[in-house]
Amino acid sequence: MNERRQVEPSAGMGLGDVYFVLFRHKWKIIILAAAGLIAAAAFHLSQPPLYVSEAKLFIPYVLETRSASAIGGDSQIKPTDAGGHSIIDAEVEILGSLDLVEKVVDNVGAERILAKMGGGKDRAVAAAIVRGNLMVEAAAKASVIHIMFQHPDPEIVQPVLRELVSAYFKMHGEIHRSGGLSYDSLTQETDQLRSRLNDTEEALRKEKAKIGVISLGDAENSYAQQISKIQQDLLNAEAELEERQAALAALSQSSFLPVVETNKVREVKAAPPVPKEKAADYKRIWARLDALTKKESELMLQYTDENELLKEVRHQAAVVAKLKTDLEEQYPSLLTTPVISHEGAPKENNNNNLLLAAQSAQITALGAKIKVLNSQLERVKAEAASFADKEPAILELQRRKQLQETNYQYFATSLEKARINEQLGEGKLSNISQIQAPSPPVKDSAKSAKKVAMIGVSGIVAGLGWAFLMELFLDQSVKRPKDVEKRLKMRLFLSIPDANRKGFRNQARLNGSRRLLLNAGAENVLQTNGNGALEKAEPLDPAPWEPSHALHSYYEALRDRLVVHFEVINLTRTPKLVAVTSTGAGSGVSDIAAGLAACLSETGDGNVLLVDMNQEQGAAQQFFKGKPGCSLDEALDAETKSNTLVQENLYVVTEGVSNGKLPHILPKRFSNLVPKLKASDYDYIIFDMPPVNQTSVTPRLAGHMDIVLMVIEAEQTDREVVERANALLAESKAKVAAVLNKTRTYVPARLQPEL
Repeated sequence: MNERRQVEPSAGMGLGDVYFVLFRHKWKIIILAAAGLIAAAAFHLSQPPLYVSEAKLFIPYVLETRSASAIGGDSQIKPTDAGGHSIIDAEVEILGSLDLVEKVVDNVGAERILAKMGGGKDRAVAAAIVRGNLMVEAAAKASVIHIMFQHPDPEIVQPVLRELVSAYFKMHGEIHRSGGLSYDSLTQETDQLRSRLNDTEEALRKEKAKIGVISLGDAENSYAQQISKIQQDLLNAEAELEERQAALAALSQSSFLPVVETNKVREVKAAPPVPKEKAADYKRIWARLDALTKKESELMLQYTDENELLKEVRHQAAVVAKLKTDLEEQYPSLLTTPVISHEGAPKENNNNNLLLAAQSAQITALGAKIKVLNSQLERVKAEAASFADKEPAILELQRRKQLQETNYQYFATSLEKARINEQLGEGKLSNISQIQAPSPPVKDSAKSAKKVAMIGVSGIVAGLGWAFLMELFLDQSVKRPKDVEKRLKMRLFLSIPDANRKGFRNQARLNGSRRLLLNAGAENVLQTNGNGALEKAEPLDPAPWEPSHALHSYYEALRDRLVVHFEVINLTRTPKLVAVTSTGAGSGVSDIAAGLAACLSETGDGNVLLVDMNQEQGAAQQFFKGKPGCSLDEALDAETKSNTLVQENLYVVTEGVSNGKLPHILPKRFSNLVPKLKASDYDYIIFDMPPVNQTSVTPRLAGHMDIVLMVIEAEQTDREVVERANALLAESKAKVAAVLNKTRTYVPARLQPEL
């Protein structure tokens, strides 16, 4: 897994970050600032001197007189103090309006205004110059307006400002005190409104007479009440009719009283004799049933079927009828026994007939009532519909009448006010006074100095803006150790400075294939010339493993950090596999790998093997001490191991094939070599790995390493590229630490001390 440090999130850009940006881009800032100062000096020398005249106006209030054609409202006094800033702003806009400026140009003359500004008689150009050199400002917390006009000609400044103030007075009166119509026109308009109002009233009267109403509201309420009352009566009559029809049906179907013929007794066959007590009970039951039937008939004339008392009587009658039926079933001879007197039957039949006749008469009456109510309802609805059709026209006439009355009343009261408004002529503005009349022209150096300062400062601002824009947004490369730890969240082993930047001797670099031509001493180095022939190479600077190398002390520091790291994680086995890689060519991986291997070999504890994994098709064949470079197999073979010795305890080999199949076959081959590597007598094996990318073999081999050193080239390697490379290595569970190479120090040590 990756070696990540737990770093607290940054609180933003600190003072050290500001120092870094300023000193890193100091030449950009200086050049842009110098350009701004040169431009400011050129502007100052090229511009003629300006003369200014100033005036001040005091506007405590604004008298707003509406036009006679505007309905509603009279003259209003609007204060311009703390609550009237918008009114003062409106006056400022009037003073700066193009219409006002054009009037000033017409009065002063375009030729005079343009005399010292290129000449000509163009009215539009003169108006643009006047408007551009005019400054109108409202005083804070005061009803005062400052007016200033600048011009190269001192003879023209004061007259232009004087004409401007005079023209403003006229325009102010035209805007705020416009009388609208004249007195005669106002009188004529009032007469016309009165005539139109009379016509509208007559038309409204005729429309109301047609439908026979005085008030629309009262008529609408009357129709609504009539329809509601008729509908309610109709509902009541229909309910009562249903009630009477139900009562008639009940009377017609009642069979509680048997009908007997006078002086006749039904003959039946002989039946068992009835005991006297049962015959007496049968007579009492008949009498009780007769009484309940009469009571039911009386109640039906008074109540509906839902009445509780009627329900109770019917229930009692049903119970008594059940007792009667039970006795008749027990003693059939009771059916032939005369139990009702001869006087009772005719009387009961007469009562029933009267009840039926009364119910029939009431049902007929209710039917006639319902018919009349329906007729009345249709007639009232028809009248209401006719009224609704004519109502919109009446409403339109009423609205027209109301509007005409309002207009007429306003115009009638405006006759006298129109005459007063005409008397408030131009120049009679009591609400505006001049605190200061247009002053004599004086040379204005403040505005010119302000423009010069703005131009000069703009260069500095542009330089600073460009520097911070580059640093914060455009340039996303890794620049400082702080970026590695706080932004990439990686463990930083060492920060190595740029030797060329600090004046060190030029480092030996790879040419074409990034392969460092190792030099073990003063012997000559041979290389191919591209045709397969060997030729003598140019002498190189000290190799990275030589003590005289400019960065030898940093390689020793990297060695110490690596040894301490293995001690901390308690890694005691040998050999220890260390891979050195980067995200792109030119990061200094080969130099760091060679220097680290040389420094590890100087400890004297054991042998160190440096394996160059960058051999590719077409790369130069390397020779060490006059011998061709050896392979990794030879370094692991005890018999050929001595051929790879470069210096004491330091062995150098190359691992590659000439057919360009390294990325495809090396992982399998390397897996086969792992047992040999672990069984070898080397203390450290340093692998100079190809850069990490999507097709590189490095991510697949990283999992076999004890640690992978990611070399990041300062100010060249993009942070996002490092993060993606780190993610690829994380997939193989590699332990990754960072080495920031070719760093540059911009900030002086007294401002920002560094380790």
